[in-house]
Amino acid sequence: MKSIHFAEEHEQLRTQVARFIDKEVRPAAPAWEEEGMVPREVLQSMGEMGLLGIRYPDAFGGSNAGPLSTVVFAEECGKSGFGGFSATVLVHTDMASPHLVHAGNREQLDRYLGPIIRGEQITAVAITEPDAGSDVAGLRTRARREGDSYVLNGSKMFITNGVHADVYFVAARTNPEAKGASGISMFIVEKDAPGFNVGRQLQKTGWLCSDTAELVFDECRIPAENLLGEENKGFYSVMQNFQNERLVLAAMALGECERGLEVTWDYVRGRKAFGGVLSDKQGIRQRLAMLEARVNAAQQFLYHVGWLMEEDIECTKDVSMLKALCGELVNEVMYTCQQFHGGMGYIQESEIERMVRDARIHSIGGGATEVMLEEVAKRSLQ
Repeated sequence: MKSIHFAEEHEQLRTQVARFIDKEVRPAAPAWEEEGMVPREVLQSMGEMGLLGIRYPDAFGGSNAGPLSTVVFAEECGKSGFGGFSATVLVHTDMASPHLVHAGNREQLDRYLGPIIRGEQITAVAITEPDAGSDVAGLRTRARREGDSYVLNGSKMFITNGVHADVYFVAARTNPEAKGASGISMFIVEKDAPGFNVGRQLQKTGWLCSDTAELVFDECRIPAENLLGEENKGFYSVMQNFQNERLVLAAMALGECERGLEVTWDYVRGRKAFGGVLSDKQGIRQRLAMLEARVNAAQQFLYHVGWLMEEDIECTKDVSMLKALCGELVNEVMYTCQQFHGGMGYIQESEIERMVRDARIHSIGGGATEVMLEEVAKRSLQ
C-alpha cells in the first residue's frame, strides 16, 4: 500500500526484494522446508544485494537507512509466504546483529560486522531460556570472570538460527547477587567456542525452514574481550532492541496477511461450487473484503510507528499495540483463508496450509499478545 511516509528509495527497495523473493525464494523454499534451513548461499546472495545491512553504517558495507526501510524489507519478506525464510533473515538482520551495532566497540565491529552484512557469518540471539522468555529478568545462565576469560554455564531455548549460526549474542547473569534485571551482561560467542554445543534441533509446527535450537553452555570459555557493552548492563541492551524487533515482526505478519488474502481471492474466483464459484457468495467475498480493510488499516498504523521510530520519537506503547494487533490479526486472516479453501486448505500441498501453521507463532513469539497488552495498559493507567 502506498503511504505518505515512503520515498522513492523505499519503493525501489520494495521492488528489489519482491523480485528476489519471486525468483529465488518461492520456487526453492518448499525444498528448504524439507531440509529444515535456508541455504547459506541464498543468504550470501542477499548480502551481495545489500539486503542484510540496510540499517548499518556504510563504513562497514551497510546502507545507513532507517526504520521505514526495515518495515518495507520485513513486509516483503512476509509476502514470501514462507515464515521460516522470513524468520531466518529477520533474526539475522534485526533481532541478533543489532546487539553488536548498538553495544559493540570498534574492534568488535571491525571483526564481525562486515562478514555479517555480507552474509558470510549468520547470527542468532540467545536470550530465551526454559524458564525465562518474555521475563528476561528471570534468566539463569551464568557467566563468571576468570582472568582473561568468561566462563558460561546454562542453557537457552527456542533460539532461531540456533543450529547453523556462526555468531551468537548471548545474555548471561554476571552478578548472581543482583536482583531481577540487574547483573545481566551480553556476550559474543562463536560457534566453535569450547564448552558450547547445540543441544538439539527443535521440531516445530511451523517455520520449518528456520532452524531452531536448544543451546547448552557447559563451562563455555570465551575471551574477556567478547563482553558486549558494559558488564551488568546487558538488560538495557536487550530492552533497547525489543521495540525494533516487535516492529519487524508486525511488518512480517502484515506481509503474510497480504499474501494470504491474495492467494485466497485467487482461489475463490476459480473454485466451482453450487453452480458458480465461491466468490459469487456474498458472505465469502464480504468477509474477505472486511479482512482486507482491517489489514490496510493495520498497515497504516505500522507505517506510522515506523515513522515515529525514524524520527526517534518514544513509541513503546504504540509498538506494543502494533505487535499485539498484528499478531492476532494474522491468525484471524489465515484461519479465514483456510476455511474458504475448504478441504484443500488442510492439505500440505496448499500454500495456505503452510501459512496457517507459520502464522500461529506471531501471537506468541517476540512478545506474546498478553505481554504486549500489559505494556499498553501500564502506560494507559499512568
